[in-house]
Amino acid sequence: MLRHLLPLLLLLLCSNSIGRVSSHQESGEWSCDADSENQVEAEFRPGLVTVDGHADDWKDIDGFEFPLRPALDPDEDHEYKGGKMTVKALHDGHDAFFMVQVDGDYVYSKGTSNKCPSVALMFQIGESATYHNMGGCSEGRDTCNNKSCKGHEVDMMHFSIGNAIPGRLYGGNPIDNRDGYGGDRFGHLVDLYAWTPHCRYLDGLGPSGNDTSAQNDWKGAWWHSSFTTHSGFIEEDSPYASDGKKGTYYFEFSRPLRTMDRLQQSGCLSPHGEVSFALRALFSC
Repeated sequence: MLRHLLPLLLLLLCSNSIGRVSSHQESGEWSCDADSENQVEAEFRPGLVTVDGHADDWKDIDGFEFPLRPALDPDEDHEYKGGKMTVKALHDGHDAFFMVQVDGDYVYSKGTSNKCPSVALMFQIGESATYHNMGGCSEGRDTCNNKSCKGHEVDMMHFSIGNAIPGRLYGGNPIDNRDGYGGDRFGHLVDLYAWTPHCRYLDGLGPSGNDTSAQNDWKGAWWHSSFTTHSGFIEEDSPYASDGKKGTYYFEFSRPLRTMDRLQQSGCLSPHGEVSFALRALFSC
C-alpha cells in the first residue's frame, strides 16, 4: 500500500496555565521557533479513527511527547509537573485527525469554561505570521484588519469543554454553518483566525464586516481516563466523575486537509508537504 506522510512540525507554544491570567503581560523576550526534533508524522491510515474522544483507535500510532510550559513565561523552571502532553496525528487523504493526551487531575464545572480544561491548535496562514503573539501583527485592537495585518493570519481551533458532554461530537454543525461563521453554539469547539492575541475572530466575522460564506471546519470530542462509564453520557450525568481524580484527558479532533475558505482564514494541509502548527493546553482553577 502506498503510504502518504503528512509531516506536521510542532512549534513551541505548548502551555499549561493554573489560575486566571489578569493581563497579557510577558515575563521577558522569548521566541517560538521551529525545532526539527519536534516533528509529528501523520501517516495515511484510512478508516482507522472514529472521533469520539477514546484513545483505543490510536493504540498502534506513535505519539510524540512535549513539555507543558506557561504561555507568558515558558521557562523550564515553570514546566508543568503533572506530566507531559502527547500528540498523535494521521490522515485518510481527505481529513486530518489529531489525538492530544494531557495528564491531569479531573476537574469540570458545567457552563463555566474558565474552570474547565481547554485545548487550542494554531496553524500558520500568512507568510509573515508568527506563533508568538498569535500572528505577530504590530497593529492595535482598533487598527487591525485584513489590510493592515495582511500576511499575519493564523488559523485557530479552540475547544473549551465547559458545555461539552464527554464522548459527544462538537464543532461544525448544520445550524451554525448555515449562518456562515465558525461558531459552535452547542459545545464551544470553534474555528477562528487571528492577527494578534487582541485581534482574533470567529471565521466569517471581523472588523471590516461579516461574510456568510465561512463555516466551522473542525469536529472534536473529549474524554478522561477516570470515567467508569463507557456506554455514553448525557447532560444530566454532569459532572461525570469526582473532581481531583488522577488520570489523563483525551482530546480528539478532525478537519479537512483542504477547506472551502476564500477569506484567508483557514490553513490548508497537504498529504505530501510540511505544515507548522502550535498547540496549547489550558488548565484553569
